[in-house]
Parts: sequence; structure tokens; C-alpha cells
Amino acid sequence: MDKIEVGDIFTLFDENDEEQDIEVLGTLSVEGNEYVAVGFVEELEQQTEEDVDIFFLRVEEGEELSEIVSDEEFAKVSMAFEGVTPSE
Repeated sequence: MDKIEVGDIFTLFDENDEEQDIEVLGTLSVEGNEYVAVGFVEELEQQTEEDVDIFFLRVEEGEELSEIVSDEEFAKVSMAFEGVTPSE
């Protein structure tokens, strides 16, 4: 798989085994690990003023995406992404 970049779209399966397309909104390296911020394509395409759910995934070897399970790791990644995201 090629390097994951902003704008890439991936298909995940949710807990009900239904397909969900996600789009990469940002990438960042934290403490030597690569992470991506992603959102559901369906939510991103809607023209609404509501907040969009954004979540973070770790990029593993082979460019596979995995869930962040540790609260500590999630906090570090979340704070790092907030630091690079322009404020309104």
C-alpha cells in the first residue's frame, strides 16, 4: 500500500458488519508513530453546520490502520492534532 495521505478514502466495517467509508483529514507523527485523523465520508459530504465526528487511527507497518485503545495514547494524539489544527 502507498503512503497514506490527506484525502485518501478507506472502507471500514462497523460493529454491525456494515461498510463505512472514511476520509483521511490529516496525518501526524507523535513519538515516532504515525497517526491519521479521519471522518465519515457521508458526514463530511453533508452541507450542515453541525460538528463532524473526527477520530484518530494509528498507522501500522504495511500502512494498515488500527484503533487507538489506550486512553493515554489517545490523549497524546488528540492534543498533538489540536496543536496543528487552525483555530476558528
